[in-house]
Amino acid sequence: MKNNQLSIEVANRLLGVGEYYFSKKLREVDEMRAAGKEIINLGVGSPDRPPHPDVVKILAAEAAKEHTHGYQPYKGAAILRNAFTAWYAKYYGVSLNPADEVLPLIGSKEGVMHVCMAYLNAGDRVLIPNPGYPTYRAAVTIAGGVCVEYKLCADSGWKPDFVAIEKEIVANGHVKMMIVNYPHMPTGAAASQKLFEDLVAFAQKHRILLLHDNPYSFTRCQKPLSLMATPKAKEVALELNSLSKSHNMAGWRVGVLVGAAERIDEVIRFKSNMDSGMFLPLQAAAAHALSLPDEWYAQINGLYYAREAKGYELLDILGCTYRPEQAGLFVWASLPQGYEGDGYTFSDSILYDCGVFITPGGIFGSEGERYIRISLCAPEQVLQRAIEKIKDRYR
Repeated sequence: MKNNQLSIEVANRLLGVGEYYFSKKLREVDEMRAAGKEIINLGVGSPDRPPHPDVVKILAAEAAKEHTHGYQPYKGAAILRNAFTAWYAKYYGVSLNPADEVLPLIGSKEGVMHVCMAYLNAGDRVLIPNPGYPTYRAAVTIAGGVCVEYKLCADSGWKPDFVAIEKEIVANGHVKMMIVNYPHMPTGAAASQKLFEDLVAFAQKHRILLLHDNPYSFTRCQKPLSLMATPKAKEVALELNSLSKSHNMAGWRVGVLVGAAERIDEVIRFKSNMDSGMFLPLQAAAAHALSLPDEWYAQINGLYYAREAKGYELLDILGCTYRPEQAGLFVWASLPQGYEGDGYTFSDSILYDCGVFITPGGIFGSEGERYIRISLCAPEQVLQRAIEKIKDRYR
């Protein structure tokens, strides 16, 4: 104990939860930059372009009004709930009641935690993907649940093996919830209506609550899909969505949870005790973003497809192999054949030797240990500079 500081143990719920990998690694990147080194960050998926200018104008105009600064409803302002409803109808073909089937969130990441806290008791088993977004494991653990991994692999197109999962359930007992994410992060596996139908049928058979995380359906995708468009999905599923990637609004923290009214009401019981409604001008601006024409999405996709080509070029130089036609903000690739280390050692070697930070696949689970992930959230000239730096080392 230093300086007579009181020693207090953290709660048991945090014992299985460490600091987020990027939180630690980006500190190291900042230290290298402070020491004068040129470091290109291709690790984090934070869009580098701004939202549509009209969205920013509406935020400023609404914030200048005198009556827009008070507390807002816990279930979100009507203007945003109505906008999400219209957006789901237009692009996903999903009919929602804006009064009780749509819950705006302060980013969809908080929704993962809200759902876990609303439904999980100590010891409840939850199926989480491996590889998958680390927040799923953290949220389940903090809520007192038990993570049961279902492994995804390249041979199956990074889709769940329902036969293997069923054997796990039969052998070890009931599962209360299953978290899924398509288009999949980090592998870029696309969604399909057949996959969603299989998921809904599986959840009905085993009486499992599905939580579908769907932030990438407009990014490098020809047609956005929603699990909620599947017949009977509302009986067994909730879906999270976000404006972070589709509208370049990651820092705005605007997400949504959609599902049956009963489920939404249950989540509000927890959410209303944890936070308040979003700033009204932000909700009004987000509502306008949801009404942008198709040209907006075409422009965003054109940008990412051009960057994708640079990402593939970089991977070719490294000797990595990858599956084309990936979706989302990233390119997922396997390590060079014959490389004896894992993704962590490979990533560190690129960082220290070339000054380029890429993400090791192992942070997403053991099934990602022989993979790396490159973010496309960098201008083409930055990606080209990364290519040149790596060429100097590998050729």
